[in-house]
Amino acid sequence: MNFDLSDEQREIQSTAKDFLASRFKPEKVRELAEAGAYDEGLTKQIAELGWPGIAIAEEDGGQGLGLIELAVLLEQSGFACAPSPLLGTVGAALVISAAGSDEQRAQWLPKLASGEATGSFGGIGPDGESTLFCDLPTADVAVAFDDDGALLAPASELDFEPVEVIDATRSYGAVSVPAGERLDGDVDAGRDRLAVAIAAELTGLAQRTLEMAVSYARERQQFDRPIGAYQAVSHRCAAMLLGVEEARSLTYFAAWTADAEPDTLPLAASMAKAYSSDAGMRVTDAAIQVHGGIGFTWEHDLHFFLKRATGNAAMFGDPKWHRERVAERVLADVGEVAAVA
Repeated sequence: MNFDLSDEQREIQSTAKDFLASRFKPEKVRELAEAGAYDEGLTKQIAELGWPGIAIAEEDGGQGLGLIELAVLLEQSGFACAPSPLLGTVGAALVISAAGSDEQRAQWLPKLASGEATGSFGGIGPDGESTLFCDLPTADVAVAFDDDGALLAPASELDFEPVEVIDATRSYGAVSVPAGERLDGDVDAGRDRLAVAIAAELTGLAQRTLEMAVSYARERQQFDRPIGAYQAVSHRCAAMLLGVEEARSLTYFAAWTADAEPDTLPLAASMAKAYSSDAGMRVTDAAIQVHGGIGFTWEHDLHFFLKRATGNAAMFGDPKWHRERVAERVLADVGEVAAVA
């Protein structure tokens, strides 16, 4: 088995990294975050690259690639902390692809793939209380999860309010009353694929802040030595590296299972989401600690990464929820083996 990226996947990675680095420089991210808006011109450029349709089937108007390719792309989006509706759009598309009827797929997937429409996703609890819907204020269509599965509706038909949260690099909304058509397909598969997508962006956020911390530790000097020469700093950076690499390994394994071993996806997706959520928050927090006083200031860019990681970690189950899901599945498997024995 080849555990490395293919040439095509590396090309996607390289293209995404170069494009996002040139369009979403730190000053641009700060400008958009402080304005609370997306750049429509950049959103159009992203659509022209075909990124929103990367994991949508060719017969539905997309590129027909897999979840690994999407994970590669979203890791780079996280690395840039790019303010854009990409995650909401690809997230909605993943669920519609897995659970939508022929009519629902035909209505929305070509539009999402081409950039004609953007998407959102979120949840409605048993008491009717809304979780945050990613990218809802700018979306054309939204997927709303509830205890019975998921609903699909044009965003204009939802009663929602824009919500300001800690993460200013992304738009959020809260739905007052769930509405829409029921998605009757494999909603769980869509949910699991969405968890992997979020995990990929968390991995990119952690990777970027790790690199920022290591660079600072090499340059900043105390007592005529780089601070990275001191164990308190070097050990912290080593722990950050471990967190990033383990998050990446779990995320790409989960992405692989989505197409190659779908029965393993539910367990792998929860493992990836739980670990990457923890790593995303721990690594970004540790990067601030490595930077010392300057890392805690508004003028430094690190807080944008920490805040997005915090928001992503809360999407679709926090780490505790996903670890409990893993435990339930493992114990169920053990019980089945014991029963057979």
